[in-house]
Amino acid sequence: MEPSAWRDASTRNLTHDWDSDNQTYFSCYHPLVVEYRYFAVLWGCLVTITGTVGNLMTVLAFATDPCIRTRFNVLIVNLALADLLYCALLQPVVTDSYLHLRWRGGALGCRAFGLLLYVSNAVSVLTLCLIAVSRYLLVQRRSTFERLFSARGLLLLLPSTWALGLASFGPFWPVYVFMPLVCTCSFHWTRGRPYTTILLFLYCFAGLFCVGVFYLLIYRRVRLAARAVLRHCPSRRSSRMKVAPAAGTEDDSGVSQGEPPAHRAGATWYKEPGEPQPTRSALDSHTARASPEESATTPSATTPPALTPPSTTPPPTSLPSTSPPSKTPPSTSPPSKTPPSTSPPSMTPPSTTPPRATQSSGGDELKRVTRMCFAVFLCFVFCFVPFLLLILADQRGRAPPILYMFCASLTWLNSCINPLLYAVMNPQFRRSYHLLLTRAFSPLGRLWRALRNRSASC
Repeated sequence: MEPSAWRDASTRNLTHDWDSDNQTYFSCYHPLVVEYRYFAVLWGCLVTITGTVGNLMTVLAFATDPCIRTRFNVLIVNLALADLLYCALLQPVVTDSYLHLRWRGGALGCRAFGLLLYVSNAVSVLTLCLIAVSRYLLVQRRSTFERLFSARGLLLLLPSTWALGLASFGPFWPVYVFMPLVCTCSFHWTRGRPYTTILLFLYCFAGLFCVGVFYLLIYRRVRLAARAVLRHCPSRRSSRMKVAPAAGTEDDSGVSQGEPPAHRAGATWYKEPGEPQPTRSALDSHTARASPEESATTPSATTPPALTPPSTTPPPTSLPSTSPPSKTPPSTSPPSKTPPSTSPPSMTPPSTTPPRATQSSGGDELKRVTRMCFAVFLCFVFCFVPFLLLILADQRGRAPPILYMFCASLTWLNSCINPLLYAVMNPQFRRSYHLLLTRAFSPLGRLWRALRNRSASC
């Protein structure tokens, strides 16, 4: 197609009705994009392979690893399913269109592609909003988080993201057309107005703005909490008596913990229900006990001697002595019965693990997981905002076609980069990915060793 004809086709797709029987408009050929298509095809293959494998590993890690099978990670899996839909099903079709500079799926396939494309994008935006809201409620209103993101709540929230995305972009079915500017199918940019404008504003601008606001509130809350901890706990010694969180709760990453952090670290100053809180002097007395020789000769300055239990064995019968009486004067010391002890019950000495490190592990986990979620949000913004701004700024389609295709290719990155962020920023996902890869490649390793042993024997 000549440049003028390509421009006329793009203009008709923007301003006039589109004839689905005219196969001319299924072409996106332009002299400026002939060379670019090879980069686009290579980029599309990389996104397809990386995104499909990474998101599939995320789903399998959630299904096989109990350590990451938590309520919060259910949202991560929902986001991975939306990305898996794009990478495994839609991205190969887009790559084929760039390779041939032509849509080869027909009018019905074009409409189905456009619908699935925008449904997956809508699910991604809604899931990012739910992740931001869950992180905010976790640090600000824990009780609301427990009610809203309970097992029953998640069973309602996750299907609602797909239903809402389908209900939002399903009415566009008659206006999904092939767009030569991006060499893919999308809804008609002018025939659906003002409905299309409202949806783009709600999903792309209002939704992403709300996510940014929630992360800003999370940052402010965590910063204030950190300042309060530094103000009230200036030293490691003063933080020794902090009470650990209740047993059976979840830490900030959503991983369920079976016992309190103090018990997991081996410490015993965690306050159990109905147990009196030990005093600081009692704990210090056990960390500075005297040696057995000193305790036998000198009474302790901090802890009274323990009460000796009465013996149930009768004393042996003494025989009369034939030796002369001793000249040592009789002792005037009091009877050997020791007074009752008023010290608290004997306690196991605290663990050598620093208490401050044990107590601050939850805060570190909160910061790490929140940073990971914020990085996912920033990647989404970085991938989609340039394309959205280009659409708003170039209403008549006068920008160079290679600029449109480059910005469209940038949006592909969003669907494959999230598993990489999980592996880099989350130790639990990284460990699960490593375990899955080890299991997947173990048959190949055994086959390689068998072939090598066979060649060596020959």
